[in-house]
Amino acid sequence: MRKRIIGHDPGAVAAAEPGWIDLEPLAEVEITSEDVDHPIESALIPGITSGWRAAEPGEQTIRLWFDEPLRLKRIQLLFQEGEQGRTQEFVLRWSPDGGQSYREIVRQQYNFNPPETAREIEDYNVDLDGVTALELKIVPDISGGDALASLAQLRVA
Repeated sequence: MRKRIIGHDPGAVAAAEPGWIDLEPLAEVEITSEDVDHPIESALIPGITSGWRAAEPGEQTIRLWFDEPLRLKRIQLLFQEGEQGRTQEFVLRWSPDGGQSYREIVRQQYNFNPPETAREIEDYNVDLDGVTALELKIVPDISGGDALASLAQLRVA
């Protein structure tokens, strides 16, 4: 997989586990920011437990650009927050035309209240044909606090 921090150069990442689409040869990932200790590969490659985290507070975007249009049947997201209580929102969208237009899959808010509620897993069965881009926008704290967006895992099948 090719990666670029918006405004930066791409880098290489390792392959995905069986059962999910191996994104490395099929996609480029674009992100608005990332913490050096929590790169986006940590959310896209199975077996890495640190996950991705933004380098700065506020809304963040993760965008997968597929080299060829794909048919997606399943999308799984895992969010974890063990420290800060907050209400987070995310929007998951897809594009059939290389980012010219987007169609919303889901928009959702949920509360983190560690340690009781520190994990949110979303597993969507979809039937999306001709996906050229998949975009995840995360608002880590809808009240405008200084929380950092994070994503423990993103998988597509």
